[in-house]
Amino acid sequence: MRIGLYPGTFDPITLGHIDIIRRAAALVDRLVIGVAINRDKGPLFDLEARVAMIEAECRALSDETGTEIVAHPFENLLIDCAHDVGAQIIVRGLRAVADFEYEFQMVGMNRALDDSVETVFLMAEARHQAIASKLVKEIARLGGDVSNFVTPPVHDALKARFAKS
Repeated sequence: MRIGLYPGTFDPITLGHIDIIRRAAALVDRLVIGVAINRDKGPLFDLEARVAMIEAECRALSDETGTEIVAHPFENLLIDCAHDVGAQIIVRGLRAVADFEYEFQMVGMNRALDDSVETVFLMAEARHQAIASKLVKEIARLGGDVSNFVTPPVHDALKARFAKS
């Protein structure tokens, strides 16, 4: 069984993430969405909310692609998470050259730790390349419309979160 790991904070999951998940699902039998706990980033949504959003968004994708897609929280090294879930492939999404420079360094470090785990880069569809969770949160916080960047349930969650602020 070919298992892939797509890691990120997914705070929140965007249409760009979903695009990468859909295309990564075509490459593997099981796709694990590694939800990084990363307390240093101070996520808007807590871990449970992010996992729930991912599970809700991926249910239909799993049915559509025939690939098992599961969410898996992690707080250890990415390569250790890959070992924990049995992944042979790490999937990373790229939007721009700046992403590549960072990812290039990460691949080198991960290969130094375990060269049996491959990293595969997928470019987001052109219409999703500018989408970044950080920008989506900022637009939503300032009352802007993020409906072109996230699904309706995630849009509702963002509106509810910022209505409380």
